[in-house]
Amino acid sequence: MRISIIIPAHNEEAYLKECLNSFVIQTHLPDEIIIVDDNSSDKTFSIALDYAKKYDFIKVLQRKSIDEHVPGKKVVDTFNFGLRHASNYDLVGKFDADIILPSNYFEAMLNHFQSNWKLGMCSGLLYIKKGEEWVYENIADRNHIRGPIKLYHKACFNKISGLRPGVGWDTVDVLLAKYHDFETKTDPGLKVKHLRPTGHGYSSKNYKIKGRALYKMRYGILLTKIAALKMAWQAKNPNLFLQMLIGYFKAVIRQLPRYVTKEEGIFIRKYRWKGIWSKLS
Repeated sequence: MRISIIIPAHNEEAYLKECLNSFVIQTHLPDEIIIVDDNSSDKTFSIALDYAKKYDFIKVLQRKSIDEHVPGKKVVDTFNFGLRHASNYDLVGKFDADIILPSNYFEAMLNHFQSNWKLGMCSGLLYIKKGEEWVYENIADRNHIRGPIKLYHKACFNKISGLRPGVGWDTVDVLLAKYHDFETKTDPGLKVKHLRPTGHGYSSKNYKIKGRALYKMRYGILLTKIAALKMAWQAKNPNLFLQMLIGYFKAVIRQLPRYVTKEEGIFIRKYRWKGIWSKLS
């Protein structure tokens, strides 16, 4: 099974070397790694270029885009830019430039996909540094495949029509995989170091956008309130609950386009409620 990895990168000079070092020492190397430098103003491109000169399976591309940070959309657009330059693959990954993989990561991934023909997505788990220890980044359930370490089977990736260009892309893809009867798996034995914790740059505007994403995923108001309450609780910031609801209702008023069809939305709500009831029982 051929593995293509795409790494969108914007001003990642502080992390990129450690990240790529963990890729090039894998016990099973990816067939290609495509690093897409998106408007970096630091040494990201030159660092990536150095690795491309040393390793023939690494490619480096430059993408010129707007300087404004557009959460979710920019990273997906950058990923898609790299995807257009990918060779034929069986497994395709979207990985961040601020992670360190265990050396057997792709060997384990390959084993999981080869042993289960229904497996559509797979990953390890993300850990962040607290003091001298690496602890689980507790912003998602351990069975959720996180955005920085996504690996898709091509059949699943095509069936869900790729990634949605906006906040929530790394949730709706999992839900659509389930809708199309694919399985997803996280391997707790694969501990991936996340050098830059998620949410380090979040603002109230970001949380309004998250509320908008829940509308686009057709969560409905009650599920949106539950999701917003959970995020506010995890962030220990009650104001985030209100910000997400504002984002949701603004999307309702503006009747923004959705990420999913009505039928997919029905499935998503049932799936989410099933998960909630199973935790309460």
